[in-house]
Amino acid sequence: MPVLAQQSFNPSTLGRPPTNVPAASTSSGRNEVPFQTAEQAWYWTMAALAARRDGCRGGARQVARPCDPDDVIRCLDRLYRHRRIDLQHARVLRVWGERQRAPDAQYPSEQRDAAVWQEALARLAWPLRMKGIVE
Repeated sequence: MPVLAQQSFNPSTLGRPPTNVPAASTSSGRNEVPFQTAEQAWYWTMAALAARRDGCRGGARQVARPCDPDDVIRCLDRLYRHRRIDLQHARVLRVWGERQRAPDAQYPSEQRDAAVWQEALARLAWPLRMKGIVE
């Protein structure tokens, strides 16, 4: 099996299928493409929630995803209820997710948020994988 280089997430590719991931066909006939990382799923979720807040409805998507934004939020809520993450994790995910970028540990003002961001996404990745949202 060839080893694929890990690609960094680029917000401009939001909604486009990754080129190295085969699509899974569902009973509805749609080809659903799981996210490569929890970070990519989180950015997509935040963009979809912002669009919903701004009045957009679920129109035609370029790529069928194996979930709704609410599914990712439910995973986060469950982690919170089971005390695997706390409000600080949720705040950092919300703030930086709305900005569509991760905090940069090279900047002193973002160092703490970068550590919390990585911790939160690491904890969110497992439930997303179990649901088939992330590879």
